Amino acid sequence: MREPVQNVALSGGAVRIIDQTRLPGELVYLDLRTREELYEAIHSLRVRGAPAIGIFAAYAVYVLAAEYDPADFFPALDRDCDYLISSRPTAVNLARQVERMRALAHAMKGQPQETILSALRAEATAIHQEDIAMCRAIAEAGLGLLHPGDTVLTHCNAGPLATSEYGTGLGPLMLAAERGLDIKAYVDETRPLLQGARLTAWELQNAGIDCTLICDNMAALAMQQGKIQAVLAGCDRMAANGDAANKIGTMGAAILAKHFGVPVYILLPSSTIDLSCATGADIPIECRDGEEIRAKWYAQPMAPAGVKCWNPAFDVTDHTLITAIVTEKGVLYPPYEGQLAALFGNKEETE
Repeated sequence: MREPVQNVALSGGAVRIIDQTRLPGELVYLDLRTREELYEAIHSLRVRGAPAIGIFAAYAVYVLAAEYDPADFFPALDRDCDYLISSRPTAVNLARQVERMRALAHAMKGQPQETILSALRAEATAIHQEDIAMCRAIAEAGLGLLHPGDTVLTHCNAGPLATSEYGTGLGPLMLAAERGLDIKAYVDETRPLLQGARLTAWELQNAGIDCTLICDNMAALAMQQGKIQAVLAGCDRMAANGDAANKIGTMGAAILAKHFGVPVYILLPSSTIDLSCATGADIPIECRDGEEIRAKWYAQPMAPAGVKCWNPAFDVTDHTLITAIVTEKGVLYPPYEGQLAALFGNKEETE
């Protein structure tokens, strides 16, 4: 049986997280209360994964709001919401869930502050529970695309640490393990932040799943030799046409898979679909500090001092490279644009 991972939760007047920067060496929980601590946790990847960031941010809005002076409640709320959203630009869940919390509070103007706070707490909890239900449904639908004996390639981390419970991209593997089905994984290390090596390998090992860690540039050979039957990846933001922004390197894996005839499955909750982006060209791509390439995770820098670095955190996989999209509403096959709009077109109106 896999060990449950409670990566984000309310703890008294704080948001409790697993500090993902300390894994796999240490399992450390942090209780975060101040706006600076909450912002830093997102920006520095202590909490990461689009759905997990959205859950975390919803709880953060509630925790911050609980400390506001009644005379400054709504100005303070707006300042903190904008501040949290600015921590990372690509993952749509962050802005979506913060705006959902803000809209609820503004809709209750004139009501007692305690009433508003109670509603914010309930809304954050609902966001978390919705993600758990979506991840379960995604795992079930994704498992239907695989067969006993398959080996899949994973990239970055789309397991319980990045979402809730089963995860998205790793959900079918987790569910297969629960049911005693033999599905293995090759795990891309995922440079430069090593989410695959540090997090995915840790999660799969804890779940008793047979996994093999590889460098990102070994995936082509593994596919050529027939070692991989499918690519499973999560998503940080999906455009209306099915273009999928995910951790840098996902596009490369999809291009390789296309060449070698390996199916590519993108697994995501509907909260990650952004119909306001017509195509992937409309998705902002976060660029991060070059020190993550030069020196992070090394005992000493592995590049010459002063060398220029370009460090985009995401790339966009074109919808033509995606064999199927898996959401909580089932499996979608091309063409995606009309189906995504039909299934999720009223989403913004209901949040």
